[in-house]
Parts: sequence; C-alpha cells; structure tokens
Amino acid sequence: MTQQLVDTHCHIQSIGAAAGERSTREIWAKHPELIADGVVEAATEQGVTRMICVGCDLADSRQAVDFVKNRANCWASVGVHPHEAKQFIGSETSSDMAGLASLLTESKVVAIGECGLDYHYNHSPKEQQLAALEFQLELAQESGLPVIFHVREAFDDFWPIFDSYSGLRGVLHSYTDSLQNMQQGIERGLYVGVNGIATFAKNPEQLEVYKSIPLEKLLLETDAPFLTPHPYRGSINEPKRLGEVAGFVAELRGESLQDLAIATTNNAVKLFGI
Repeated sequence: MTQQLVDTHCHIQSIGAAAGERSTREIWAKHPELIADGVVEAATEQGVTRMICVGCDLADSRQAVDFVKNRANCWASVGVHPHEAKQFIGSETSSDMAGLASLLTESKVVAIGECGLDYHYNHSPKEQQLAALEFQLELAQESGLPVIFHVREAFDDFWPIFDSYSGLRGVLHSYTDSLQNMQQGIERGLYVGVNGIATFAKNPEQLEVYKSIPLEKLLLETDAPFLTPHPYRGSINEPKRLGEVAGFVAELRGESLQDLAIATTNNAVKLFGI
C-alpha cells in the first residue's frame, strides 16, 4: 500500500531482549528468525512509516528508550502496565519511581504508558494498580506528555481518577468497552486506539463502537506481538500488519483507505508530536 500509517502501539523493543517485561519477550523468543531491524524494515515497506514502542515496566521502558535512539522512524513511551504495578509499587523503594521519572527527559520519549487499570486479570491488587496509575498521571501532569491508557473492566474507577487531574490528554489503547465509555472518553478529549481485535470481533455492539469513533479521534495500532489481525490469526503480530487493521476499519466505517490513513496519521502526529 502507498498510504502512510502510524503504529501508535507496539512492543518491538522486546525482540531479542534479555530483560524487561517477561511475557512479551517470551513471545518474540519463539521466533528467533525475527530481528528488530528486519521487523522495522518490513513495516516500512508496507507503509507503516512511524512506530511508537511502548514500555510496560521500568526495564522494558529503558529498552524502548534505547531501541528508538538510532531508529529514525521509532519513538518511545515509558510506563508501568497495571499487570506490573505489584512489582513497581510493592518494591518499597522510591528508586523505581525515580527511574521512571528520569526517562521522561530522554530523547524521543513522546508519551507515558501504557498505564491504567485491569480488573479482568487482576495480576496486581487493585490498590497497587491505583497507586501506579496515580503516580504516572502526576508525571503526565508535570511533563505535559500524553498518556497511553490500558483500561479493562475498570472504567467505573478510572473516570473519577482521570477527572481528578487537570490537563490530561492521551489515548484509550486497544479499546473494546462500551459505546458509552467511548463517548465519555471523546468528551474528555481522548483518542481511541483500534487494533487487530476489530478484524475478528463478532459482537455487533463492539463493531458499532468502532464505526462510531469520530475520525478525528481515531488511532491505529498493532500491539505487536499480540492481537494479530485476520487473516493472519495464529501467527505472531508485527507492525507490518497494520494495513490489515486499516483496511478492515475503513471498510467497516464506509471510508476510503486513503482518507482513514491520512486522518489517523494526522491524529498521531497531533497527539504525540512525532
């Protein structure tokens, strides 16, 4: 495809990594034939000309920062995923918090996250998820950086916390929740991230949500190596697959692929400054 796309959420910094968020590293490790520069090049050849590498814990965020330094079409987001909040908050030391805060001044860091609340798995206790989220929102408020939010089955707690901070901006990553919560996000100025889930979603109400996102608030993402879009289900996901997401979403919404590509790219540039 000739249209330029932006993958606003991927985890390719974990390719071949020996440290950082475990589950992502383990998925990439099952595919030793994939090397980082090859994955970036393959994405570029498919029109995915910019990628944001998203951190899930402190070590993973540091890897994202290092990964993007010498790759012109990659940027980093640094943060602590709600699954990792237990280790981050439970460390009983301020060194991890200081370490994360220090990354905000590194070159090519364009966002904070992914961070938020996940009550589906509850890999970390709610109290620690809340504490990690609030710390990162304080960083966002101080730095002015946008936030990449991971919120799953937790909006009743999330919205009051979000509303207690002023000036926040960001994206609801991998959105699969209700039309009502999507609209609440739009009312608060947030963007909505759509990925490969849309291509295999069966629930008509969920598909209606994707159709209802205002074009000026829509972002595309892969979440690579997760959430491989149809028709590549069963294989590892890469940023090069973003075209499948874009094509499906454009058809679903009755928009041209070119218009969707232009709009979502402009949205990414506006939010992240890339």
